[in-house]
Amino acid sequence: MHPVLNILIKAARRASQIINRASLDLGHLQITTKRQSDFVTEVDKAAEAAIIEVLREAYPDYGILAEESGHTGGQAGGSDYQWIIDPLDGTTNFIHGFPQYAISIALAYRGQITQSVVYDTVRNELFTASKGGGAFLNDRRIRVSKCIRLDDALLGTGFPYRVYEHIDAYLAMFKELAKKSSGIRRPGAASLDLAYVACGRFDGFWEFGLSPWDIAGGALLISEAGGLIGDLAGNETYLQTGNVVAGTPKIFAQLLQVIDAHRTPGLMA
Repeated sequence: MHPVLNILIKAARRASQIINRASLDLGHLQITTKRQSDFVTEVDKAAEAAIIEVLREAYPDYGILAEESGHTGGQAGGSDYQWIIDPLDGTTNFIHGFPQYAISIALAYRGQITQSVVYDTVRNELFTASKGGGAFLNDRRIRVSKCIRLDDALLGTGFPYRVYEHIDAYLAMFKELAKKSSGIRRPGAASLDLAYVACGRFDGFWEFGLSPWDIAGGALLISEAGGLIGDLAGNETYLQTGNVVAGTPKIFAQLLQVIDAHRTPGLMA
């Protein structure tokens, strides 16, 4: 295992202790609304602080992009390396006691993801990937499914919940894909949705309006598991646009074809 990946796992497990402890007493959570349907709790903040403490101790000069604390540089200024952190992906699920949320941590080198961890603290499922080294679930090698036909595919998605300017385009995509696939699920934590594509539980996934920390960890899992991931045009700018399509190679292409038919000028990437 790559030494950086060991640090990622240590940080994720440290944060999971905070999250699991808090999950036993949700009635006492302090919840703040960042914007419509976008919540943060003291658990998000404490978990993020725990992650950053572990990462900073091991690699003090690396930059950080984290959901709650934003951008920070390394102690020595700029760095080619950046941690991308979502301490609790699926906060809305968490505060309702809905057991679908995860910790996502990735390392980018000059904008390319090289290491990642997505940790489902409820099921104790640890997804890990190293660039060129494959993707794993609890030390077992994982691959995307062998699905090649859209009408056989189980798809994951995420409903727009913060910005609704593209809701009509999304619903048009959803309607057509509901008819042409074997089913669509919306669990509510994008990092886990992407991990599920990587291990074959989903055959494809699409969503738009995400943040880099929602995507980064799962993106490397998919590519290392033999899948494809891109923006709505199939390009590699998904971390910048927040729009993402992923799947097995065959399903990825078929998803893009359906999505392209409903893309509006505001969704060109």
